[in-house]
Amino acid sequence: MAASLSTALDVHLSIPKSDTKRPIFLTKPTRRSHPIKINISCNSKSSENVAAESPNPKTKTLSLSEQLKPLSSTTLSPTKNDRTPLLSKPKSTWVNPTKPRRPVLSLQRQKRSTYSYNPRVRDLKLFARKLNDCDNTEEAFLRAITEIPHQPTRENALLILNSLKFWQKSYFFFNWIKSQNLFPMETIFYNVTMKSLRFGRQFQLIEQLANEMVSNEIELDNITYSTIITCAKRCNLFDEAIEWFERMYKTGLMPDEVTYSAILDVYAKSGKVEEVLSLYERGVASGWKPDPIAFSVLGKMFGEAGDYDGIRYVLQEMKSLGVQPNLVVYNTLLEAMSKAGKPGLARSLFDEMVESGLTPDEKTLTALIKIYGKARWAKDALELWERMRENKWRMDFILYNTLLNMCADIGLVEEAERLFEDMKLSDYCKPDSYSYTAMLNIYGSGGNVDKAIELFEEMSELGVAINVMGCTCLIQCLGKARRIDDLVRVFGVSIDRGVKPDDRLCGCLLSVASLCETSEDVDKVITCLQQANPKLVAFLKLIEDNSTGFENIKEEFRNVIKDTEVDARRPFCNCLIDICRNRNLNERAHELLYLGTLYGLYPGLHNKTLDEWSLDVRSLSVGAAQTALEEWLWTLAKIVRREEVLPQLFLAETGTGTHKFSQGLATAFASHVNKLAAPFRQSEGKAGCFVATREDLVSWVQARPSSITA
Repeated sequence: MAASLSTALDVHLSIPKSDTKRPIFLTKPTRRSHPIKINISCNSKSSENVAAESPNPKTKTLSLSEQLKPLSSTTLSPTKNDRTPLLSKPKSTWVNPTKPRRPVLSLQRQKRSTYSYNPRVRDLKLFARKLNDCDNTEEAFLRAITEIPHQPTRENALLILNSLKFWQKSYFFFNWIKSQNLFPMETIFYNVTMKSLRFGRQFQLIEQLANEMVSNEIELDNITYSTIITCAKRCNLFDEAIEWFERMYKTGLMPDEVTYSAILDVYAKSGKVEEVLSLYERGVASGWKPDPIAFSVLGKMFGEAGDYDGIRYVLQEMKSLGVQPNLVVYNTLLEAMSKAGKPGLARSLFDEMVESGLTPDEKTLTALIKIYGKARWAKDALELWERMRENKWRMDFILYNTLLNMCADIGLVEEAERLFEDMKLSDYCKPDSYSYTAMLNIYGSGGNVDKAIELFEEMSELGVAINVMGCTCLIQCLGKARRIDDLVRVFGVSIDRGVKPDDRLCGCLLSVASLCETSEDVDKVITCLQQANPKLVAFLKLIEDNSTGFENIKEEFRNVIKDTEVDARRPFCNCLIDICRNRNLNERAHELLYLGTLYGLYPGLHNKTLDEWSLDVRSLSVGAAQTALEEWLWTLAKIVRREEVLPQLFLAETGTGTHKFSQGLATAFASHVNKLAAPFRQSEGKAGCFVATREDLVSWVQARPSSITA
């Protein structure tokens, strides 16, 4: 076994110039007259081997990583068959650290070329300022370019090109320089011009310049491809961005970190999740350490898909790679968790962010409030609000209004009033139109008519514009309170102040008309509706006429629905059915329910399995639900008489409503069930659910044949 020796010696080195055959171990370009203390480590190797391993005195000393590179790429390199395939799912990927493989990206941006001293810089910059001040037309530019103070050289042209602020001027100057043929056009000229065009989102011009470079055999470098890809991304031309990235990769040119993060975002926005993960894993395997921007891209991608496991994967990757999330990453992940429906994880992530020393901004708090409001976590939302006040975190209009809307959704009246008063006392976040609308929604939902009217008068005094949503909330409140005269006044004032009725407001007026008890009140509401939607009023008069045939009703109903916003179509049909039932037009109500089902307004109304048939009326109004129940019972009676196969259980679901002020269907539906003496009974285990067995239904049909066929 070879022994090794390591000691410190004082050596005075003196080598005759004539002795050229002796191996020189220690040489310096400058002489030293004093002794040199060095460490010598030796073992049992022969002198020949030592001489062979002696470094060349003229060669630059290599770093440790550079010395180990040949060893890792030859001696320790496994066979090709040992390659580990990449995973496309969000799991960790094992990478052999000694295996040579083609890198995925260049880990450094290219350095910008430095300018040499130019005594004419001042004149050229003044001239560039004149070019910036002229019009963005080619004629104006050509007139201004004639005043150029010096003959353009390569350096002068680059200085002017970099000083131009508008993409039009950069493009005109670039073409002018080409036309002069003063010097060959290099890659840097194209890169500077392309960057200016990128600010103007002129991808087509950039692509033309790139193709021109290819035709003229001018090299496209990393910056060229990066500019093309990022411009395509900004223009939402994802296919083009992917195409240029693939062309770049085929040329053997490796993308840098900026290009890599951009192409990850492109793949994510294109919905190509597998490609994003594959590209990400290949980059990490090649030594790339993703930055917070890359993780924001991944988090946003998983959030759009509502993928909770993907969001957890992003968090785990950041921890494993030692990447500290910044505020942008936290905001992106919180928004992603809102779509994934994970309020608990969002709360934990927010606490982690605060503990790390980051201060949440308005976007952070708004995202978290939306999550709590959607999950109906009133307690957590109010605790967060108190933390905002204690820590004096910044709040803007969007955050205040999000808090107010959350209070409206959950029914927190007192908390909303306190928040509204805080806004009034604020120096920079006074209540705006949306703030007043949220309060009108709260008072309207709770039936507090006096406060709603008082708030409306306050808006008029302060000059706060009322929007169509606020008008709708107030009219709904007044309609439920049967204060029709005030309703007409509010509608008139709103129209005079510039409110343009939409389908939701028309549906609200139609709903109020269905609640009116006297024909005089109905006429007042219909007068307002005539001003908002004359076509709807014409159809309403048509269905009230008993002489109108079903085919005519069907055609006009289709025309009305076609011109209505999608989310307002079912409410329209519900209100029309309610009006028909209130006026004892039950047959017409059944026709409208059939048409609504025919045109897809009531998906999921009927559901069938082998053991259970159900009627789901949770999206119907009271009158529409009663009509649907009658229609269902008639159909079941016919099936019983034909002695067809029936399931064991029948369910009718009305729901209970999660809003504090919601008025569910259960009470009205139960009353109608009792009126029909139907065999359904309230379920003991599930609120808002009525149950009947097959035996009960058959017995009921057999006992009441006349009532079923009526």
